[in-house]
Amino acid sequence: MSQALSADEVLALVPQQAPFRFIDEIISMDEAHIVGRYTYKTNESFYAGHFPNKPVTPGVILLETMAQTGVVAYGLYLLSLQLERSELGQWLTLFSDAEVEFSRPVYPGEQVTITAKKIFWRRMKLKAQVEMHNAAGELVASCVVAGMGVANNE
Repeated sequence: MSQALSADEVLALVPQQAPFRFIDEIISMDEAHIVGRYTYKTNESFYAGHFPNKPVTPGVILLETMAQTGVVAYGLYLLSLQLERSELGQWLTLFSDAEVEFSRPVYPGEQVTITAKKIFWRRMKLKAQVEMHNAAGELVASCVVAGMGVANNE
């Protein structure tokens, strides 16, 4: 078994980059869960049209945020427990499906905490229960999200 990656090492391997990375930090992670955090910047490009003069973070962006932490970053961590570090770059984690529920809006400047708990991890497929809370601890969205590792044939 390989040595687990640190939070900084996992973040360095996440393929999504600015302006489409929605993970500022990984707070904790182990074989059962991961916790990440992101603050939606007031100048994010999607706020200009969603909605003018009353910006709200689009649901698809909230889902992407949950998937980046709960599938991509978490999948990289779990993969690091099975493979050597030199092999990690040979895999790409792709989002495959989700069932999501939105509970309250997220506004520009708000910080959210994303917690994912593993439902299953086998044969390079990860399914997780993910919750997103705002800084006041209120549930803003939840989902069951899944993704799979595929060979990165560059």
